[in-house]
Amino acid sequence: MLASPTQLPYAPTPYSYIPNSSLSAKINLDQVLPTPFIEPTFPSIFNQRTRANMNSTQEVKLSDTAAERDLNDSLAEIYSIIITLDGLEKAYIKDSIPESEYTEICSRLLKQYKSNLSDDAVARSFVDLETFKRQWDIECPRATERLRVNLPATIADPSSSHTSTSARHPSTAPSQPLASGSKILLATENFITFLDALKLNMLSKDALHPLLVELIQSVNEVTGDFDGRPKIINWLIKLNGMRAQEELLEGEARELVFEMEGAYAGFKKTLN
Repeated sequence: MLASPTQLPYAPTPYSYIPNSSLSAKINLDQVLPTPFIEPTFPSIFNQRTRANMNSTQEVKLSDTAAERDLNDSLAEIYSIIITLDGLEKAYIKDSIPESEYTEICSRLLKQYKSNLSDDAVARSFVDLETFKRQWDIECPRATERLRVNLPATIADPSSSHTSTSARHPSTAPSQPLASGSKILLATENFITFLDALKLNMLSKDALHPLLVELIQSVNEVTGDFDGRPKIINWLIKLNGMRAQEELLEGEARELVFEMEGAYAGFKKTLN
């Protein structure tokens, strides 16, 4: 299954779900609070009024305002995505899920993760992945690596995924059909588009990262291995770690141009 024994794979909240803002719960704080009491991170759940009445059973609202409720919902969604993604990675490694299904689900989870963190208030509370993991005591090494790369394993390294599948099932090893002319043309155009963007001094993450993702996806439709391909993945990881408005330095941009031109040359060799 996708979940570890101690972590439940809560599915991300469906977009059709409308939260009920009137929800509340009655708890006996004497039964649930440790001794000595250590205040949790969320002040909205255990506020001063709660601490003043620790010895009584009372009604505690999970959030006092709509903004707090939205923030808590978003952080819970991120927690759910991380746990689910880690389970998905385990299933993929065990060959328990088809590659096409894995790619679709993983891509969707990565987009949902990024979408939740696009809100400034959520990003401030989240801080970063390592801080969030420590705060909520979760260990998800596979999800951590996938979020660092920000690409499904089938896209980041399709050759190794095919190799591992072949090793497990030699009789069903996939053949590599020749790519169509349209796929080759699209990959070539994406190389040229990316290099042109660099020449036009488009150096921010939000300008380069989408182009580079589109490039590697189109290249994977043609070949899974060529000289310079690891360089593309390394730059994808580097760009993914930058803020949207952050730009490459002049030296980094020149290195990127040099390595992308080398990767383009390596790609063209595979077509001969």
